[in-house]
Amino acid sequence: MISSVFNFMKQSKTVQLNNKLFLDLLSSSSSAKPKVLHDVFINHRGSDTKRTIATLLYDNLKSRNLRPFLDCKNMKPGDKLFDHINSAILTSRVAVTVFSPNYCDSYFCLHELALIMESRKRVIPIFCDIKPSQLDVMIERVTCSDDEIQRFRWALQEAKDIVGLTFDSYKGNLSEVVTIASDVIVERLVELEAS
Repeated sequence: MISSVFNFMKQSKTVQLNNKLFLDLLSSSSSAKPKVLHDVFINHRGSDTKRTIATLLYDNLKSRNLRPFLDCKNMKPGDKLFDHINSAILTSRVAVTVFSPNYCDSYFCLHELALIMESRKRVIPIFCDIKPSQLDVMIERVTCSDDEIQRFRWALQEAKDIVGLTFDSYKGNLSEVVTIASDVIVERLVELEAS
């Protein structure tokens, strides 16, 4: 049921128009930056990581008095999906991208990643049960245009070139990677504040 709603929303002209408005906002004068509402935006594939690393990271950041954004924690029924998520990306100081085996199958994950990279956010990748070399756009051309696929490939390549954290769920300690990721996020926020 939910995937049917998402498919409808992706095809909606209003959503496409709103995405264009957000991209126009990005390309407008850099002196008019949006007000920071979130310290960190957590980009993830819900079916892979929402019940584990994404939620644990959100909770750890909240306990440190930070303002993280995680879709299932910050959105309410009736919120416009793209409007709310795009706004959260643009009004966040840093982004964490949790790459996982099914991440590249998701239009939403790739759209969020592309917007994060286009807005030049400081990105902290976490490679969860996947290597950077395994990341490639896996959605069908029926789902999106060639331009979107090119945009997604560019964003993935940019993300692959950033040093990130790795986590292997068969061998790793989830609590440890969440703590390390949270520490890195705090360091990046302090660096941004100082600059």
